[in-house]
Amino acid sequence: MNKKQKILLATTILIIIVVGAGAALLVVPPTSDRIKIVATFYPLAFLSQEIGCDHVEVTQLVPDNTEIHSWEPAASHLVAAEDADIIFYNGAGLDHWMEDDVLPSLSSAKSRVVVETTEGLTLLSSGSHEHEAEHAQTTQEVHEHGLYDPHTWVSPYMTRLQAEKIYNAIVAEDPEHESYYSERWLNLKNRLEQLDTDYAEGLSTKQKDAIFVSHEAFGYVASRYGFEQHGVIGLSADEQPSAAAIANIVNLMIEHETYVVYVDPVYSSQYAQTLKNELETQTGQSVTVLDLYLMLGPHNDVDYIQQMQSNLVNIKVGLEATP
Repeated sequence: MNKKQKILLATTILIIIVVGAGAALLVVPPTSDRIKIVATFYPLAFLSQEIGCDHVEVTQLVPDNTEIHSWEPAASHLVAAEDADIIFYNGAGLDHWMEDDVLPSLSSAKSRVVVETTEGLTLLSSGSHEHEAEHAQTTQEVHEHGLYDPHTWVSPYMTRLQAEKIYNAIVAEDPEHESYYSERWLNLKNRLEQLDTDYAEGLSTKQKDAIFVSHEAFGYVASRYGFEQHGVIGLSADEQPSAAAIANIVNLMIEHETYVVYVDPVYSSQYAQTLKNELETQTGQSVTVLDLYLMLGPHNDVDYIQQMQSNLVNIKVGLEATP
């Protein structure tokens, strides 16, 4: 977002606030005692709703199943953030526009809590600068990828740590309903801890040591449960793989004698099919294409936790773990 765009957005917000204030003199709307939460994208909105439920009003900025790296906020999103009691964002370079554009535009007159949910967590490196430059087409894309792998929410272990930050912030904002939030948090915490256990136990019998994915978003899962990921593209899901990248993955899969490739069902599987065809032509082996969710929104009525469960089932296939 350039300087002129930022000035325009700030001006738009000011106009909306002034007009809204004038309207309030004429009509006093009914007030709600629910906490107003703004979450940058689906996983944080889901966790906020699971914990806060009846006592929170959650606004999600990035639409479901939208690529986050290249998304930019509009004036309406800044207005929602201006009105929020709590703002949750991922951090680690994912929703960089929150720090770059949204937070600097907000008025200091209103008290609000801002939580970077990965702050203080142990983050994985996004790879060498050479690796970033190989995948990125522009300097801006390199900046957006950042120094760390931002895909923490794909791991049930990392998700639990982020969810705990959300719980603590909600309780601090509304201590009157602490027992309500605590009950819901413990339920969510137990589900995530059980998922972490299921992953650890389910993958302990793996016969392979690598999976091959369309998008390198599973580093935290691979690191915690003891395998590697190889991606057709890098950290940004809207990149387009080169012929050289596909050829490299084909060679790696032949080397690992692995014939399962993963793709998020939300995105195009065209290059996964290209990879499948090339691999089958070269080896004569049957190649399986399976879903692996990035969990950026519900899909076919499958929610965040259910997508994690589905991912485990399919990862076990690729790693040849006991069903």
